[in-house]
Amino acid sequence: MAALFVAKRQNARRPRVFKERVVAIADVPDWECVGRYRLTKDAILRLEAALHADLEPSTNRTMSVSSMTKVLVGLRMFSKGNFLSESADIHGISKATAGRVFNDFLDAVIRNIGNVRLPSTRDEVLRTKVGFFRKCRIPNIIGAVDGTLVPILAPKDNGVAFICRKGYHAINVMAVCDHEMRFTDIVARWPGSQHDAAVFDVSTLKDHLETNQTGILLGDGGYPLRPYLLTPLLNPTTPQEVAFNKAQIRGRIVIERSFGLLKSRFRCLHRSEGALQYTPTKCCKIVVACVKLHNFCIENNVPFPADMMMDNDNDNAQAACQIAQQNEQGQTMRRRIVNMFH
Repeated sequence: MAALFVAKRQNARRPRVFKERVVAIADVPDWECVGRYRLTKDAILRLEAALHADLEPSTNRTMSVSSMTKVLVGLRMFSKGNFLSESADIHGISKATAGRVFNDFLDAVIRNIGNVRLPSTRDEVLRTKVGFFRKCRIPNIIGAVDGTLVPILAPKDNGVAFICRKGYHAINVMAVCDHEMRFTDIVARWPGSQHDAAVFDVSTLKDHLETNQTGILLGDGGYPLRPYLLTPLLNPTTPQEVAFNKAQIRGRIVIERSFGLLKSRFRCLHRSEGALQYTPTKCCKIVVACVKLHNFCIENNVPFPADMMMDNDNDNAQAACQIAQQNEQGQTMRRRIVNMFH
């Protein structure tokens, strides 16, 4: 009888143990909140409100993960680039739950935050052109374009295609930003071995610029010279050409700074944190989500974190070599702009 009682005790299901969940940010100073999650308290509340419908649990069970906890877990993963176990421990959930929560947050951001778009209205286009003209004295500019590399874990399939020119596996991300470092277009789906010009050539961005003719982009020597894409002169000789190149760089540098700010704010994209430990498809989604949150920070006047390192991790692009793709219309447009400088 005693042996049967012991056996029953051994086979009895152990009670579930729930960790204490840390979801309150009301008592956290804003500077500490920005350091932990890269957003102020007010900005986090606005983000949670925007994602609430997708993230709120569908069940009334006591220990279901709240939408606020999901937001904080997701932001922590983006901002620190830490492993799931660290974010799980901080917020009182298991590692498996943290993985599911992160996926929910990632999908919710992509679905609900729609702030990456080219200027379209007359006022938006005019404001952007005026902003760039004040920076570089070049008229009709609506954005600066460049590419950057985001390190990823070596994929199981077709891994060679993802090896970039620096020798590691990466996604080649092309983006456009405005004069305020706000991203207005993002293409995150090509392997690291792909050339910037090839990414641009097959993009809907190129089709949009050719069709709508709303303005000109500034690009480095890795891009083709076109009537809608202004690149620097390879060998400037006259004072006008030298002045033009300096002005072109002043306008184009905003995209370099935007990438530096993006990767410093969301360290999961920065090479100092190693590489994103997911499939290429999921890594691309993470890049897009971080870009949207970057714009969200600008819209909500979120200050730079105290530990932010603006080290300009834009290690792309074939800016050192001018590629030989210059059509006649592009050359005419550039010569006309060069003649404006003295």
